[in-house]
Amino acid sequence: MQRWTNWAGTATATPSALVAPRDTEEAAATIRAAARDGGTVRPLGTGHSFSGIGSPNTGCALDLSHWSGIVQADPHSGLVKVRAGTPLNRLNAELDGLGLAMANLGDIDRQTIAGAISTGTHGTGAGLGGLATQVEELEMLLADGTERRCSAEENPELFAAARVGLGALGVITTVTLRCVPAFALVADERPARLDDVLDRFDQLTTDNDHVEFYWFPHASNTLVKRNNRLPAEDSPRPLHPLRHFLEYEVVENRLFGTICRLGRAFPASVRPLNRLCASTWSARSYSDRSHRVFTTQRKVRFVESEYAVPRETLRDALTELRAAVGRLADPVMFPVEVRVAAADDVWLSTAYQRPSAYIAIHQFQGMPHRRWFDAFEDIVGAAGGRPHWGKMHRLDASSLRERYSRFDDFRRVRAEVDPDGVFRNPYLDRVLGPCG
Repeated sequence: MQRWTNWAGTATATPSALVAPRDTEEAAATIRAAARDGGTVRPLGTGHSFSGIGSPNTGCALDLSHWSGIVQADPHSGLVKVRAGTPLNRLNAELDGLGLAMANLGDIDRQTIAGAISTGTHGTGAGLGGLATQVEELEMLLADGTERRCSAEENPELFAAARVGLGALGVITTVTLRCVPAFALVADERPARLDDVLDRFDQLTTDNDHVEFYWFPHASNTLVKRNNRLPAEDSPRPLHPLRHFLEYEVVENRLFGTICRLGRAFPASVRPLNRLCASTWSARSYSDRSHRVFTTQRKVRFVESEYAVPRETLRDALTELRAAVGRLADPVMFPVEVRVAAADDVWLSTAYQRPSAYIAIHQFQGMPHRRWFDAFEDIVGAAGGRPHWGKMHRLDASSLRERYSRFDDFRRVRAEVDPDGVFRNPYLDRVLGPCG
């Protein structure tokens, strides 16, 4: 069997078999066979998680690439049923063709819809939740091969668990989303000093639909991005294709990739390169269809850790992080990203029952990152931070139980639908503990 690796190269596996089912009956037969033989099954997405959550390890890997596309859509209610293996970029394009859109998105669109909701993918917006909060219904195959539907009205506990289910409860076959009429966003990006941004961050998140900022750890400047809905009567004014190519493809991918490789080859150059990159940030404003503004193409590979902390702890956490980076022996090439989300009711959502700020740290692929990530986890852990399930972290079940009041409820549901651990892998063993 061919070796599997994720996008960042942080997780690898050699599954015993690869099955690409074309319908649920074939997938159910695969699951039943694995259960009968004491084996395991993991659905394969696009491998964009940085943690080992998507790894099939030595079990059977289910390739869901044939399960793609919209099954049915009602433009009046906004309800759209989509196959679980549909990549977000395809889903966004198909929704746009129907005059619909997802209310919020993250900044990467290569994940499958099932993988994105199962790992807790989110965008930014103080009044908006993660992608899982847009889910109205799920259909999934359980460990005995039976198909189960769940929603707020039907099997509500399974629904509360499965919306961010880590792939631990079954194989999602379809996702029904509550979409909104298609809309355009006005994007405004401009540099600002970190201290100034933190002073007015609460106001920024109140005054704008979507706010995030990037900060190079060895510099004092940030790039603040504000996205707000364009009035329906106004026409979008996208960037000229040539400018889009130059700024996103040439500068943010090719040139930045070259700078990162230079920093990796000559670590002493990283701090001045950080300051140089931050000093070149300039203002940019345009408007376009929502999914084209929310998402960007990332070709420079990196490793990432991200935690959700209570909104009120953000400034203190970043102040401590700023001090910690100055003590590192190995410099940090990649910027820090900060976003926000509303509280929600999804059991293992990182924003469960609290408005959250997300701090994501990165390092260029191949550069030392362990001490940076450890220092970060110490800081956000003291604030009660919850790690993004699809990104790198060191926590185990005993630590996570303290941070999620419904953790044991999730484990109980898991024991009911997968008592023998057909869907387990080493990552789930660590973060959820043993099955049963």
